[in-house]
Amino acid sequence: MSPSALDELIDALRCLPGVGPKSAQRMAYHLLQRDQRGAGRLARAMGQALEVLRHCERCNNFAETDVCVRCADPQRDATQLCVVEMPADLAMMEQTHAYRGLYYVLMGRLSPLDGIGPRELRLDKLIARAGDGLVREVILATNFTNEGEATAHTIAELLGARGLQVSRLSRGVPVGGELEHTDTGTIAQALVERRTL
Repeated sequence: MSPSALDELIDALRCLPGVGPKSAQRMAYHLLQRDQRGAGRLARAMGQALEVLRHCERCNNFAETDVCVRCADPQRDATQLCVVEMPADLAMMEQTHAYRGLYYVLMGRLSPLDGIGPRELRLDKLIARAGDGLVREVILATNFTNEGEATAHTIAELLGARGLQVSRLSRGVPVGGELEHTDTGTIAQALVERRTL
């Protein structure tokens, strides 16, 4: 016997990160009972996104064209390539208004326990992009988790072997942060990465 439409909806909602059976059930009931208009809009938006979105040929971010608007912008600095894990990380970098180079989005990070290695991340595509003859510096902006650090280390080795300048975002005390409220690991890293004034 095939699952009912309600069971199928609940099961489909469980594919979202952090959504377990109870949350999926609450969402399904809410959409069906309280917000059918929102449910229809969600279904249409999802269908349209699946139909029109693809990966930009240059940065691997989501785009509606073969090359996204950011990569096609002649005002961007093509000599710098910032590598981030996910599109949300790119969005945060852009919000700083401190970086005017181009990006490459990995769409994940190395995680051997989850079966994600260099092949799954398509690091060969990143290497080809970074070796286009225009890029002079690759800035690694992966997260400061164990997986993010391993990803940065692997990429640095691969690109360094090809003669590219590779840098990494520094870590330290946050702007406006007070030492007494900062964890010891962050303070220790700030000491290691201190600079002369």
